[in-house]
Amino acid sequence: MRRPLTVAVAALVPGALLGWGVYAAVGGPDDGDGGGADRAGAVPTSAAPSASASATPGDDDGKKPAGSSPAPTSKKPSASQPAAPGLLKGKVVVIDPGHNPANFQHATEINRKVNVGTHWKECDTTGTATNAGWPEAKFTLDVAHRLRDLLEEQGATVKLTQDGDRSYGPCVDERARIGNEAKADAAISIHADGSGAGNRGFHVIMPGAVHDGAADTRAIVAPSAELGKRVAGSFVRVTGTAPSNYLGDGTGLVTRTDLGGLNLSTVPKVFIECGNMRDSTDAALLTSGSWRQKAAEGMSEGIVSFLRG
Repeated sequence: MRRPLTVAVAALVPGALLGWGVYAAVGGPDDGDGGGADRAGAVPTSAAPSASASATPGDDDGKKPAGSSPAPTSKKPSASQPAAPGLLKGKVVVIDPGHNPANFQHATEINRKVNVGTHWKECDTTGTATNAGWPEAKFTLDVAHRLRDLLEEQGATVKLTQDGDRSYGPCVDERARIGNEAKADAAISIHADGSGAGNRGFHVIMPGAVHDGAADTRAIVAPSAELGKRVAGSFVRVTGTAPSNYLGDGTGLVTRTDLGGLNLSTVPKVFIECGNMRDSTDAALLTSGSWRQKAAEGMSEGIVSFLRG
């Protein structure tokens, strides 16, 4: 069910990302034995998880006192230093929680084709799920809430493209339009991949240069690449999670020109695939509240770093 990817490895990689090899050598988590959003790993409408799968796995919410046990299989990374309150005053950040928990109930609507500049594609998909049936859409919304709280603590104005308050969608073109109309200083779309077992780690997807029909990314390619590198570097440092072992040649950075959420954006924007829900080791992290809190912190610190310049 996976679709072909248009992939180009970024030429520059953040220092923290380059340091992954050293981190792993001295005791970082095992990166496995070995994607994409709007995309591969989507659960067929007929096999989509039911609404009964809505309970968040795990019994911790990521807010335990210091000294609590780390997420499964992960060794404790360096402590994260919160940004000063009010640092992002006047800045606007749009968070796009990928997919929608109710998409599977609206097959006709989400299969409607929309123009993403280079081609037409489905309005949205159901997203993927863990082998136990926990849906990506629940994961993305949970992390989006955690990220929103962190950014608002720093004074940012935060807007979500959806907050579980819609019957389906929004479509990928509307997701981009929400960020554009908000005149966001940065936008991030949160996902988890649905690749094969053994494929592990996160990757950040950045827009390539597109100038076709309604799509013109030329002005946002450079700032989006900078945003992506900073998010990737912070994500490694805060979560201790390795970059993808199946995309990006170990950099955790991928460029694509086929995603409507990027093609139609006029503001700096990236997607992040936080891990592979179909790999049992990654799934153990993705279903941990403690790890999801670290994931949100890693994204937040990358966004703060980008907005500070």
